[in-house]
Amino acid sequence: MKVVNVTKTYLPDIKKYIQYVERIYETGWVTNAGACVQELTKRLEQYLGVKNLVLVSNATLGLQLAYKALELSGEVITTPFSFVATTSSLVWEKLTPRFVDIDPTSFCINPALIESAITPKTSAILPVHVYGNVCEVEKIEAIAKKHKLKVVYDAAHAFGVNYKGASVLNHGDISILSFHATKLFHTVEGGALIIKDDAVYEKVKRLMNFGLNGPVEIVSEGINTKMSEFHAAMGLCVLDDMAEILQKRQEVDRYYREHLPDQLHLLEVNPSATPNYAYFPVVFDSESQLLKVEAVLKANNIVPRRYFYPSLNTVPYVEYQPMPVSEDIAARVLCLPMYAGLEAASFEKIVDMIGQVINT
Repeated sequence: MKVVNVTKTYLPDIKKYIQYVERIYETGWVTNAGACVQELTKRLEQYLGVKNLVLVSNATLGLQLAYKALELSGEVITTPFSFVATTSSLVWEKLTPRFVDIDPTSFCINPALIESAITPKTSAILPVHVYGNVCEVEKIEAIAKKHKLKVVYDAAHAFGVNYKGASVLNHGDISILSFHATKLFHTVEGGALIIKDDAVYEKVKRLMNFGLNGPVEIVSEGINTKMSEFHAAMGLCVLDDMAEILQKRQEVDRYYREHLPDQLHLLEVNPSATPNYAYFPVVFDSESQLLKVEAVLKANNIVPRRYFYPSLNTVPYVEYQPMPVSEDIAARVLCLPMYAGLEAASFEKIVDMIGQVINT
């Protein structure tokens, strides 16, 4: 029996992809900002409505590049409700995560709690647009300006999201997108930084290429986070199909919202932002209810995901700081299957089974 996973990688027309591969073979230029990377960069800047976009090999390294480029130190205020890379990337770079609890309706960092977490060691705020839902960016940036802090947005899920008529990626000093294979838009593995300041943009381009400023001039320390031509080619193919991908995801989202039991708590999307249908999280009355639903779905070859679980303030390599809202939501939230190729029979079955479990 076919397994329905929480997500499924969108694969474009293989003939179109092969055409790009053939061009790569003809030139022999497979990395180091070849034609595909250059084209994808320009097309994404236009599609997203941003400037200073830099493609990288993955979003986790993108976060680490941002910390280096902005010369962060000491403590960074962040959310405990995110994918583990948000916290791990800080710890890896010898930065200390200082957690602030989340808003129970948006699941994003609660700006009302940020100022009380600021210390003399704080260098930045690292909010997350959770499930692509936009943070309260004006409040966050007002706090950052007041305390002279940098703002790095983990926008891994926020591809194509607009806020008040413009890309949400234009907020903060740097925003980072993920182009992992599970994402709405993907390059198999990959990511991007969107950088506000031109000088920081130039610095990032050096840092991501071993600190080189030309073939022989080494001007700083650096690392290799470049995207390959083959990954960029996949991105070009997927970008062509974004309208269809979004339409199909919207259909799944609409069905869930219209037919899931009223007892479930659904994410409240920022009313000033456009949804991108990246995920479909539902919050159950209790963890035990979630586990019952998860067991029934898995018994029927449907695999949802406890995303995000656990709350990151509880992982063993950080100092525990109580985050009651995040810990509560993390214990009760489950992401249902959501992808462009999800068949109606599957998402209708998912809704029926959930209803049967929670109404018995």
